[in-house]
Amino acid sequence: MICRLGLRGQQAAQRGKRRCVSIELAVLVSGREQANQSLAQFVRREEGTERILTAQNGAAARRLLLEHEVGLMIINAPLPDEFGHELALHAVHTTAAGVLLLVKEELAEAAADKVEPDGVLVLSKPLNRPLFFQSLRLLRAARNRLAGLQSENRRLQRRIEEIRVVDRAKCILIECCGMTEPDAHAFIERRAMDRRITKLQAANEILGIHEPC
Repeated sequence: MICRLGLRGQQAAQRGKRRCVSIELAVLVSGREQANQSLAQFVRREEGTERILTAQNGAAARRLLLEHEVGLMIINAPLPDEFGHELALHAVHTTAAGVLLLVKEELAEAAADKVEPDGVLVLSKPLNRPLFFQSLRLLRAARNRLAGLQSENRRLQRRIEEIRVVDRAKCILIECCGMTEPDAHAFIERRAMDRRITKLQAANEILGIHEPC
């Protein structure tokens, strides 16, 4: 399935939004729809996904980034409304997508100097198919690595929040009930165990009561 988004992209974007429901999504950006179709065939072969959206300019592609969780973006430069490196940088700075920028061979080095420090891969045209597929695999590996780091970061953030709330609850128990810090800690753990809730939930209950004694 390919959901097309061109210069009149708003209506097509809404159709795509209703029809495309999984998390991983590839966005192909080229001024020529024929080029998008060719790229779509390559992406299907390597990524095994039917979830592909196409855009024919940078503005339409930016709307897709706002409306969807994108896993891969391929930009076939130049675009009708910009060269394409601006869109590539926007994508890597605002999403977790892997971004591949395709440029003419004589411009590849200059483009790489502008975008590769930020994590955008640059390939020269005409495309070398084995190198193109290798680039997709590299981007997939980078996405998987980033997803793992993001998951670990969320876990740590939840843990930090739990510690912060539990510490606030312990302060209330110490100040209002004259408990020691170990007693307050044990009180929260016992309350969580008795009520079969988490320590964070028990601490929030104490904060809501204010005077748990």
